[in-house]
Amino acid sequence: MIVLFGIFLFVFSFFIIQYRVENFIYKRVKKIYDDVSLLESTTFQDQPVTTDMRTLTEEIEKFAQNKKLEIETLKIREAYRKEFLGNVSHELKTPLFTVQGYILTLLDGGMKDKSIRKKYLNRASKGVERLIYIVRDLDMISKLESGDLHLDYEEFDIVDLIQGVFDLMEMKASKKNITLTFDLEYDEPIMVYADRERIQQVLTNLVVNSIKYGKESGTTEVSIENLVQNKVIVRITDNGEGIESQNIPRLFERFYRVDKSGSRKEGGSGLGLSIVKHIIEAHMEKIYVESVFGVGSEFSFTLEKAKQDREFTG
Repeated sequence: MIVLFGIFLFVFSFFIIQYRVENFIYKRVKKIYDDVSLLESTTFQDQPVTTDMRTLTEEIEKFAQNKKLEIETLKIREAYRKEFLGNVSHELKTPLFTVQGYILTLLDGGMKDKSIRKKYLNRASKGVERLIYIVRDLDMISKLESGDLHLDYEEFDIVDLIQGVFDLMEMKASKKNITLTFDLEYDEPIMVYADRERIQQVLTNLVVNSIKYGKESGTTEVSIENLVQNKVIVRITDNGEGIESQNIPRLFERFYRVDKSGSRKEGGSGLGLSIVKHIIEAHMEKIYVESVFGVGSEFSFTLEKAKQDREFTG
């Protein structure tokens, strides 16, 4: 009986001690987790208590890795936020100071000279136009990102729309002797289903971009190809300076410029490609870019065909 009682006491004591140790470890670890907010509040609910150190270590490493990734993501976002604010400040500051400088010159006596007055007022007006352009584009991106911009879908001829953009940009292209052309004769209309005004903005921004970075006496060529039964792809190709590979991933960022000095001289808000990307994605379509530095670039995007034009074979 004494032996049996001893065995019983040993087993009973073992389980009591194990249970107390398990609870002790559980409470201490839970308190640490709660203090540093590594785990969600529901993590320990209805979970079996364990003292398996391997499992515990794996769990801690897993959550530590997740938190590390979150911190790195936050750091990247913070760096992007700072860069974005710096870019906004710079883009607004340049025309503001320009306008201020011309106005102060006029107030200091420049108004007495008629020729100076007219010249400086014209320059100040251009500075104001650039400010309006930047603010308008920022408003556009804000609406696109928040989903507040309503898209008015309709069926229209993409060939006719591209030709209209060519006509609008003809004078700008002629300054660099750049030819705006189709890759072939499109005798029949190609009907697509999208927001005509927004797609015109996309085409305008991409053509302007090709002219800005195109070479003298170069070419901007647009092609329309059949992609799948209900999609076409529009390609805008130039034989300009091209884009270095390290710059391509950031092309669609707001205010990002490949040539930070030269592009500012060309004007614009620095938001054109970002707006293009947002408009295309708002249509649930895709945009692509391919470029070889020193050879040229190609931007392309997909569009949905109009129902009656699904048989287009390009």
